[in-house]
Amino acid sequence: MQTHLARLAALLSILALSAAGALTQESKFTQWGWPQPYEKVSARSVTWLKEKGWWPLSFGWQAPFSGQNTINVVLSKTQFLADRGIESRFQAFASGPEVNEAVAAGRLQVGNGGNFPFTSLLDRGIPVKALAVVAPNLKHSTVAPKDSSLQKLAELKGANPPAVIGIVTGSSAEFYFTQAAEVLGLTIGKDVILKNMPIADQITMARGIAAVVPWEPSVTIITDERKTGREIDTVFPYNFYEGRFYVRQELIDSVPDVVQAISDAFMEATLWIRLETEKAADLLVAEPMLKSYGRELLLQQTKLYNNLYKPTYSYPFAQFWGAEDARIAKWLKDRNRITKALSAQDYADSFDERFMRKTYERLGWTIPSKPAFIPADWPGEIGKLPYPQYPNVQTLASPQPWPEQGDLTRAWTFNGKNYAP
Repeated sequence: MQTHLARLAALLSILALSAAGALTQESKFTQWGWPQPYEKVSARSVTWLKEKGWWPLSFGWQAPFSGQNTINVVLSKTQFLADRGIESRFQAFASGPEVNEAVAAGRLQVGNGGNFPFTSLLDRGIPVKALAVVAPNLKHSTVAPKDSSLQKLAELKGANPPAVIGIVTGSSAEFYFTQAAEVLGLTIGKDVILKNMPIADQITMARGIAAVVPWEPSVTIITDERKTGREIDTVFPYNFYEGRFYVRQELIDSVPDVVQAISDAFMEATLWIRLETEKAADLLVAEPMLKSYGRELLLQQTKLYNNLYKPTYSYPFAQFWGAEDARIAKWLKDRNRITKALSAQDYADSFDERFMRKTYERLGWTIPSKPAFIPADWPGEIGKLPYPQYPNVQTLASPQPWPEQGDLTRAWTFNGKNYAP
């Protein structure tokens, strides 16, 4: 009996080793988990781009925009686009509206922007479609001076004289603050007065200001680096923030293989950042517009806004983001800041999920049913504030596990380790 069991165990061991060997031979992956070989764009597509005057392909990104900046810097400094047959050029901008103008003029074919600049593109009828989400739930915070007695935003109710809040008007920060004020019973113009203030001025925490409302990385610069302010409120109960990685519609219509290559390269960069986070920080600090931020801050922001969620954080859930962003459109239209009444479906239609779906199919990943930060038992409802707690930079002590059961449709390899579906 013991001999029979020993033979059976040996046979099972041989079968297991054979299966592992077959996996290695049949499915080759880079160290960071991209399946080989690369699929290159067609010569016809390259010719079309050259005739259009869009060669090399131009990408625009925002330097002071955590998470998004890492993806674009890595794409610009690696061969992930070139390996797919795409010559590229990357240009850094200081703000979303600057990217918008370059996209609208046709100088950029691929852009990055927050939900507010992207809404402006939709309002103007600029033909773009989002392929992926960047930096979901980027932290925006209300920050009071360190020596202030304020502990919570709600304490400003009944302030006399009204508390002055430094904020970039017409931004995602203003949207967050007005939503929070409504939930907390604060009256803008009575309890608080919003003063338009650029982020650079907010960081100085000028006297006479009760609080400022920056977003990352400026929140961390004020609270952790300069240690001149304290967070008294955050965006998380009031808005799911997202940035978008998008392309001009003409690329989708005329050279879809190029768009697919861009989607694949985006995801490969995401995986590379997870494996080579320290190298990613080195690339960031070498950028002229980011040198003043310092490597330690850039590394910390990359860990928070690129690696904290599962790598599926970037999946473009059209209906989810459409419903959330419709709140922004209504807010802007009610204040006569956009000309069109944009619906949830308008926003949903501004995504094109087909390319990321194919990217996931190549990786052998399951198409997720909901964003990585929405738990299966989350009791919340879009637009019903405040939102119940969900995973974000304040609630996650470590990165979300990946891959978990159900995340894969076939075997996948990352950093030399094989994962079974």
